[in-house]
Amino acid sequence: MKISKYETIGAAAIKKLIADFYQEIKTDEVLRPMYKDDLEAAEERLYLFMVQYLGGPDLYNQKRGLPKLKMRHMVFPVDDKAIEHWLNCMKTALDKSEIDEVNRSFLWHYFKQTAVFLKNR
Repeated sequence: MKISKYETIGAAAIKKLIADFYQEIKTDEVLRPMYKDDLEAAEERLYLFMVQYLGGPDLYNQKRGLPKLKMRHMVFPVDDKAIEHWLNCMKTALDKSEIDEVNRSFLWHYFKQTAVFLKNR
């Protein structure tokens, strides 16, 4: 039986990665204004999405329905500058993580690909 990325990386490591990412967002002058006052809900959504994407429980779908990433991000100005800032925040979070190099590389590739996919300006 194949082991999922969720099982390999672990829920705690995913949770920490997303928490560290949002610590970076808090001080980012380009990205922070795109969020409402409280980042907790956004952090929870990204965590649930990543758990599901990586092969864990489908809690994101249960709470929010299908991800529809492109549609959900249309309200935000995702341009080259926003992508650069988002990736910088995520790179910092990944660098802080204790996720092994193989899985870090897998995640980084996914994040870069998805960030470009979500570009809408």
